[in-house]
Formats: sequence, C-alpha cells, structure tokens
Amino acid sequence: MEGLSSEQAKIQVRKFGKNEIPDSAKKGRFHLVLDIFKEPMFLLLISCGVLYMLLGDFREGFILLSTIIIIIFITIYQNAKTENALSKLKQLSSPRALVLRDGKETRIAGNEVVVDDVILINEGDRIPADAILTESNHLKVDESLLTGESLAVEKSTEEGKNTLFSGTLVISGNAKAKVSSIGSKTEMGKIGHSLQSIEQSGTRLQTEMKGLIKGLFILGGIISVITVLAFYFSRGNFIQSLLNGLAATMAILPEEFPVVLTIFLALGAWRLSKKNVLTRKPSAIESLGSATVLCSDKTGTITLNRMDVTAVMVDETLFENDAIVQNNGTVLRAIEVANLSSRADSIDTMDSALSRKAESLKLSKIDENLFIQEYPLQSDFTAISRVYTSNNKCLVYTKGSPESVFELCGFDASTVEKQLKLVNEMATKGLRVLGVAEGQYDNVEKLPKEQAELKLKFIGLIGFEDPIRPEVPAAIKECSEAGISVKMITGDFPLTAETIAKKIGLSTQEGILTGDEIETLNDVDLQKKVKSIHVFARVKPEQKLRIVHALKANNEIVAMTGDGVNDAPALKASDIGIAMGMKGTDVAREASSLVLLDDNFASIVAAIRSGRKIFDNLQKSMSYIMSIHMPIIGLTLLPAFFGNLPILLMPIHIVFMELIIDPVCSIAFESEPEEKGIMQRPPRPVEEKFFGWRKIIASLFRGLLLLIMVLVVYFLSIKEGHSEGEVRAIAFTSLIIGNIFLILTDLSNTRSFIWVFKGKNKAALILPSIAFAVLMIVLNTETGQVIFNFDHPGHTHFIPSLIGAGSLLLLIEFIKLFKLRKGIV
Repeated sequence: MEGLSSEQAKIQVRKFGKNEIPDSAKKGRFHLVLDIFKEPMFLLLISCGVLYMLLGDFREGFILLSTIIIIIFITIYQNAKTENALSKLKQLSSPRALVLRDGKETRIAGNEVVVDDVILINEGDRIPADAILTESNHLKVDESLLTGESLAVEKSTEEGKNTLFSGTLVISGNAKAKVSSIGSKTEMGKIGHSLQSIEQSGTRLQTEMKGLIKGLFILGGIISVITVLAFYFSRGNFIQSLLNGLAATMAILPEEFPVVLTIFLALGAWRLSKKNVLTRKPSAIESLGSATVLCSDKTGTITLNRMDVTAVMVDETLFENDAIVQNNGTVLRAIEVANLSSRADSIDTMDSALSRKAESLKLSKIDENLFIQEYPLQSDFTAISRVYTSNNKCLVYTKGSPESVFELCGFDASTVEKQLKLVNEMATKGLRVLGVAEGQYDNVEKLPKEQAELKLKFIGLIGFEDPIRPEVPAAIKECSEAGISVKMITGDFPLTAETIAKKIGLSTQEGILTGDEIETLNDVDLQKKVKSIHVFARVKPEQKLRIVHALKANNEIVAMTGDGVNDAPALKASDIGIAMGMKGTDVAREASSLVLLDDNFASIVAAIRSGRKIFDNLQKSMSYIMSIHMPIIGLTLLPAFFGNLPILLMPIHIVFMELIIDPVCSIAFESEPEEKGIMQRPPRPVEEKFFGWRKIIASLFRGLLLLIMVLVVYFLSIKEGHSEGEVRAIAFTSLIIGNIFLILTDLSNTRSFIWVFKGKNKAALILPSIAFAVLMIVLNTETGQVIFNFDHPGHTHFIPSLIGAGSLLLLIEFIKLFKLRKGIV
C-alpha cells in the first residue's frame, strides 16, 4: 500500500477540508470591543468624557471619547498579534501523524491528515483520524475517551475489530490503517471533543498579579474618594472634584498588567517555537529561568539519531568499517541475522541501519510472506525475535542487549564474563552494541511461549555508531556557566555512555550509575547519589521517575526529556517536562510542558536562554509600569491638598500618558534583546517572588525620582510667574521627556541607554520618538494647546525640562553602573 501522493492529498483537502474541528472559541472583533468596554480604565474614561459633555465642555468630552477609537485600535492590534501567535502554536501542537506520502514515510501535523491517507501506527501514538485497519500486529487501543471503558481493546483486520477512532491511544503493537473520516466527521468530532485552543491555565505569576491588581484597585478607590473630598473642600467645585477623583483612579489603576502579561506569554511562547520548542503550558516560561538540573536522553537529543553499522565482533575478532565489506562468512551472517530479526517497515534507527547495510552488501532480504511469529521487546527482557518458516522448519532470528542474548544462548558465567569484555571493548569506542543469535525448531508447536525460553546459537556482536550533534558540547558548556547541571540518562551500555559523555564534556569522575544499581538503592541513598552523578546508563523508563523525585528532594528544579509512554510519569513529575516532537509519543507530549520539535539538546538550552530573556523583559516591563504610575499619582493628588496650586494632570493628559505606556511596555520591552551575561548567572530561585519587595522598592524609587524632578520644574515655573497653562505645559513636558528617558534606561539592567541608539531594538527607539513628536505638535500648534489646556511659554522656558530629565537619566544610569560593579542586578 503506497498511500497518497502530495497532489492527491491536496485534492482531498479541497474536497473534505482539514482534519480539525472549526474553532468556535475564538472571539470576534465585536466581542473583543465589548470586553474593552468592560475594563475599569475604559469605564473611567467614558465617565470623564460624559461628565465633560454634561458640564458643557464638549471639546474636552469629545477628545476624551475620541481616544476610545485609538485605544480600541491598539487593543485589536495587540490581540491580533497575540491570536496570530496562538494560532501558529495551535498548528504546531496538533498531534503528529506518520503517513505514507509519495511512497515514503512522512511525519506530518495531525490536521494535515486527509481521507484515504495510509497512516502508520505505533505504541504510544494518538490516532489522528477515524480509520480502517489494513495490517495489524498485536494492536491494543485505549478507547476510554469515547467509551469510558478502562480496558484496552484488541484490534485486528477482522470485520468488527478493524475500526480505529480519532483521539484514542495505542497501548501496544503497531499497524497500518486507511483514513475513513477526519475533523468533525469523526466519532470524536461528533461528540464535540477536540482541541479548541491552547490551554491557558492560571500560573503562579498570574495569581500573584491578580492579588496585586486587586490591592491596587481597592487602594485606587480609597484614594479616589479622598481626592474628591480634598478637591471639594479646597476648591469648592464638586463636579471638578469628581473629575479629578476619576483622574486619580485612572492614574492608580495599572490596567496594563494583565494586557502585558497576556502578550508576553503568547509572544514568548511563539518566540520559543521559532527555536523549535513548543510551549504547552504557560507556567513553563516562568520555570525555565529557574531550572537547575537538565536531564536529557542521549539518542536523538545529544546524538543525531542516525545509526550506522560500523563494527562487527565475531570469534573474538573486531571488524570495523571497510573490514566488514572485505570479510565474508560469519561477519556477514551476523548482519544478515540481525536484519532478519527486524521488521521490513520498521522506523527504528538501528533497524534502518541494518537494512541499509544488508542491502549494500546484497544480503538476504526480509520476506514477510514467510514470517509467522514475533517475540516483542519487553522492559524486563531487552531482545526481539522473529520467526520465519522455511522447508517446514521454524527459523528464529534474534537481536538484543548482549546480556539478554547471552542468556538465550545458555552461556555459563565464565563465557558471559569473556563476552562482556568484548562488549566493553566495543563500548569504549562509543559504539552501541547488540548481540545476535539464531535458532531452529522443527515446527510451530515446539516454539516456546516466552522468548526467554528460546534456545539459540550465538553469532556475534554488532556495533552501531550514532554521531554526536556538533552543537552539543558548546551547549553543555553554556549550561555549566549558567549554573545548570546536565545529566545524561540513557539505556545504553555504561562504557558507551561514558565515551559519549567525555566527548560532549560531561564529567564522569564520580562514576556512572546504572539501572541495576538504582534498583538496589533506597530513596535516601539515591538522593545522595544523584547530587554528583552526571551519567546514568542502562536506565529503564520507569526509573526516570525515581531520579526526578530524588533530584526534587534535593530542592532542584528539574527539566526532564522523554519520548516514550513510560516516560510520561517522569515528565509530569518534573518541573519542566520536555517531550520529543519527532520521535516522541503523544502520551509523552501530553504529559509535558514543552515539546522539542527537532529533538535537539541545543534547542533545550536555547529555550532556557529565551525563557530567561522573556522573564527578564516581563519583569522590566512591569517595573516600568509601577515606576511611571508613581509620578502620575503624585501629580494628580498634589493639587487636591493645596488649593492654590495649578492643576497639572487632567484626564486627557493621563490618557496621553497611557497611549505611550501601553505600546511601550508590551512591544518595546517585549522586543528587547537578552541581557549581557544572561547565561553566566545562576538560575533564579523558584521561590523568589516576581514582585518581591526589593523589586517594588526599586521601581517606586525610580518613579519617585521622576516625580521629584517634575515637581522641581513645576514649582520653578510657578516661581517664575508663568500662567497656569504655561506651568502645565512646562511640567507636562518634563514628565513626558522624563518618561522617555526612563524607558531608555529601564530597557536593560546591564547596558547603557546609548545601546538603544545602535538600533538593536527598533521599537524602543520608534515609539518614544513618536511620543516626543506628538508632544512637539501639541506644544507648537494652537489646536494642540487648546486640547491640552496649554499656553506656550516660549522655547527657552523648556530648558529646565530638558535639564531635569537629563539629570534623571544620568542619575539612574549612575545607579545602574554602581549596582553592576557591586554585582547587584
């Protein structure tokens, strides 16, 4: 069965659509605008605009209400950017499927499966569409998602047992099937169960932020009431007092927090996907910067997962590379037997290597017509045997771990010891070693029920080499510098693991811990061992869970990779579960926080680096929001308690400020490149609060400096005898320029503001420039002056504004430099 061609698949897509259910969860623009109107800040803005209208000040009311259009535009733009990121993430998160396309095996996204596709199904796969079995090998499927029945259902090509359903899980075996229904036409689609959107579960950061916003909302209400009363008793105009009270509330409410958080998490996840890492849980972005231990598989993650047969050991003689071709007899027989013990359609890398080698040497091909039985690989007996019939005889071909094959061949202790030395000799060369054996039985009835009962003749050992990914040693070094301990966990022989570890720069001075040794250790002893051990060999999937628990008991923040069904518990138990996207099963992916799309170890390290950058930029953005709200609050409240002072900030001024703050904190800060030395600092303590008192005090201090600077200019202008409109223009200019300088210095904790002008972050340069340009238009046009209640004092009178803002910038930069030299970041 060849499957469809690419052109046939395109025709099927046009005819039946994609393998997905229409997304009804996505909000339209009308609902988005409706949500905007529900925001407290928006309601306050409308209230102010309506109040001005009722007072007869139609110009001011119209301007305030007109800003609604600008805010809606910005919100829709930001939402579109976020939705676009989430939409692309959803495409990536669609379950993967292995299909036959153009006569070859191709792995595609589940939503690209079409009717009549031939799908290849293996243990641990989530079936991508309803299908009819055409070939089956001991296939069992968990259909509890549809039927509620917990027991796995055995499937075969027989009528009544040959139907597979979308979304169900393969427990064991493998098969081929032809797709019959996709999308909403599947049984799963009919009952409405499908992926509707990326799960946005509440994270620790979101919970912390909700508490902060709630506290500030209550504080805003109290201050608003105090402001109204203060204005009323000092000035006697209740309506104007009410307006100023609403302005105070607008100044206090940090409505940017939830917007910024949503954008950062969505765009952060999308940025990670560009580094071949899919974020399934937003909390993973928070945790990445805290990871202290990274546990990684070897095959396909540290290595290329591209096995080649490079050595054969027969009769205690090792033949490598070209020497294999130059020898006949037992050497070639070892490769032939190993190939015959493999499935013809296997996607296993060692089976593929054997098939390529056998074909190049023109050895016997696998004839599936003669195949009668298979003894599958088991967790407690790591060998696989296939039985063929020939001349009324049953021929058994076996390959597996040397220890298991030695057992099948009935070796005594001394023979096993001698053979293990040969295995060690091959393993020290970095080879993965399989034992090969064959046997013969007179008829099917004489075949034992269990593989362990087979009686076989030993042929030899075959060595496979899986080249190391060239970028891994540098990534290991980067982890070490970042304070992250890397631990390699593999099912390979200890000496093979040790050789690979030395090549990639992992220490083996403390020895290598094997799966058998783990079995003998209690939890306390294992907890002690994992502190210093960096290489774990011959580890079974279920033992990964014990390693995770031991590391977590040592207060480590654990990132764990995995690909199999049995890896799921360890992935779920770890702080950051990382599933393999190419070779991983759907079960592993569903249990994970991240999915590695290219199965590359370097991509994990790149994700940690990006995670640190995302967290840094989010923290800087939130700190800036807290800083800038400080002078807004101060300048709004000051005239309330001193009736003789000119009112500085009216609702229109606060709206103008918000139109600067919103895009800057969600675009400029989000686009900021990583800090210098981001991977030369230790992981962030996981218990450290995002809004710790140290961060809050530092943010409020910078805001207080800006407030003091504006007040100095404000009182200086009053002293010089300027009119109320002129005082407002000069002080507001100080606030805006000071805000722009605050943005430039807050963008980085490790670089000078001058770095921004090198063009690394265009948004950080463009957005403040636009704000400054608009301010100049407002100050120098009659319409702008009328709208903002300004009077132009003459250009020379803005010199204090520039000097004050410049002094603020230099002071904050000096503090930053001082902290850097003291090692305080």
